Amino acid sequence: MTAESLHASATDLLTAWTPAADHDRSLREAMLAFLGSAPRGCLREHAAGHITASAVVFSHDAAEVLLTLHPKVGRWIQLGGHCEERDETVADAALREATEESGIPGLWIEPGLYGAQAHPITCSLGVPTRHLDLLFRVTAPAGAVPVRSAESTDLRWWPVDALPEDAEVLLY
Repeated sequence: MTAESLHASATDLLTAWTPAADHDRSLREAMLAFLGSAPRGCLREHAAGHITASAVVFSHDAAEVLLTLHPKVGRWIQLGGHCEERDETVADAALREATEESGIPGLWIEPGLYGAQAHPITCSLGVPTRHLDLLFRVTAPAGAVPVRSAESTDLRWWPVDALPEDAEVLLY
């Protein structure tokens, strides 16, 4: 559980990922190049930018997706956040973040990378940076009831075919 294991897991995930779209292939290559030059690039201390871990949480039947109204971003987005040195892998960080932010026990994470995004943001460092977001598909157990954490303005299930207009979520 070190910066090295996080870095290795991010590199492995991106190397194994075969995105269909040109822009995703370009983002994959840019993220791999970033990791090649940033041994501690999975930790928030890397002020120029860092890998973050996100979970696109679907209901057990995949009819709904759980979104948070993020207080800093001001839009409905997937759950997730910073990797921590106690996380062995980026997938572990995504599952930890999803569980903390949703209050839902028993979440199940699919193996492999679901997608990637890049976002300019001023995060907890207090300076402009870039989140290089690795996304994972997560499924909630049947009957899961989310409990909003202090990290969210609002938290709710949305039908996958009726997301809020300003939602920024990947739904392949």
